[in-house]
Amino acid sequence: MKRILTVAAFILSLQIVKAHSLTIAPAAYNAAEAYRSPKISGDTSLDLPVNAYAGSIFKQRLDSIQKDVPLDYNEYVQNYIDLYTRHRDEMSHVMALSKYYFPIYEKVFREAGIPTEIKYLSIVESKLDPTAVSRVGATGPWQFMATTAKIYGLNMDSYVDERRDPIQASYAAAAYLKDAYQEFGDWLLAIASYNCGKSSVERAIQKADAMDFWSIRQYLPMETRNYVPAFIAMSYVMNYGKKHSIIPDIFNFHPVTDTLMVDHMVDLGNVAKALNTNLMDITMLNPAYKRLIVNGTAAAPRRLIIPHVNQRNYRALYNVLNGIPDPVLSQPLPTVAAASIPVPAPVTATYAPVTYIAATRQAAQVAPNASIPEYYVIKAGETLEQVAAHHGLNVRDVRAWNNIPDGQATAGQKVILNPVAKITKL
Repeated sequence: MKRILTVAAFILSLQIVKAHSLTIAPAAYNAAEAYRSPKISGDTSLDLPVNAYAGSIFKQRLDSIQKDVPLDYNEYVQNYIDLYTRHRDEMSHVMALSKYYFPIYEKVFREAGIPTEIKYLSIVESKLDPTAVSRVGATGPWQFMATTAKIYGLNMDSYVDERRDPIQASYAAAAYLKDAYQEFGDWLLAIASYNCGKSSVERAIQKADAMDFWSIRQYLPMETRNYVPAFIAMSYVMNYGKKHSIIPDIFNFHPVTDTLMVDHMVDLGNVAKALNTNLMDITMLNPAYKRLIVNGTAAAPRRLIIPHVNQRNYRALYNVLNGIPDPVLSQPLPTVAAASIPVPAPVTATYAPVTYIAATRQAAQVAPNASIPEYYVIKAGETLEQVAAHHGLNVRDVRAWNNIPDGQATAGQKVILNPVAKITKL
């Protein structure tokens, strides 16, 4: 899998570098990207000389955070620690973004049985930018090429590019890394193969007659030789940034998000209007939709991530999700000048506690009454029709809210009867 060593200001020279002569070249970015992180300055002077004492401290710190992935320390790793710690503004920005993206990665990796510390690899790949595009077309936070993306189940069409979806792309990255680890039995080799491909690692293993990264390093492509040290150095900086006066930026953004599943076309611009927020906020949370349209269908509902829903905005959102005309949509969308658009900011909630609510065109024209219970447990012998009628609901709505297109709920099943109550609790 072809990879860029790092995105934007983090891309390094493809030559083996020394601590006092590192250079950086900017990567190709999506021209339509409205928010760019600060560029690294041209200053390449070291704050402190690299000496034996500093080296021993770095090794001790790396040893202290090592879990499943080996975090070896040597001059190559030190070179990248020097590079990253010199550029505090850049790293502060990445640390801030990590508060939103890392909970997503950690959840996915735990489910896949992948060491969660590999989350730092996404910084080396894309600097946590879901819209990043490399010079060879690798795209998204995990920088997938189109061919590899398809192999690992990522969809790309005129509406969506799931390489840019932090959730879907993380599942694909986890699957690739798991496959590579099962083949090589070593996490550093698996990480190396993520950059240059499994076949390149296999050839290097044959030439070196060894099965560890540092033994085969000289037989790997030049970019890959630096890729693993960069990952180890990034692991260090993300854990010990404060020791180098690196602290996360503070951004003003929605502290809580929620996930809805929609089964028809929904315009993100209309969602932004309903929530009384700017479109950049919504697109930052849903970067995979290239045309700013969630192209859900009944057979394949699509994920829509939104900021916290204020109760006063619920009716407008409800109408948007169900294709009901609403006066709010006739109002201009709140906008800001491009220069003042905020950098995507961290959210404090984890990805795990999401709420799934199916929105369909057959939903009721008005929201259910607040007195209707949020949930109901089906009793033996009861049908959905009976339950819906008892609570004054249309059975089609109950089926839609619970993703039961046909058939009956089973005894003991917990069904949603009041999505209004569910959303207003967000």
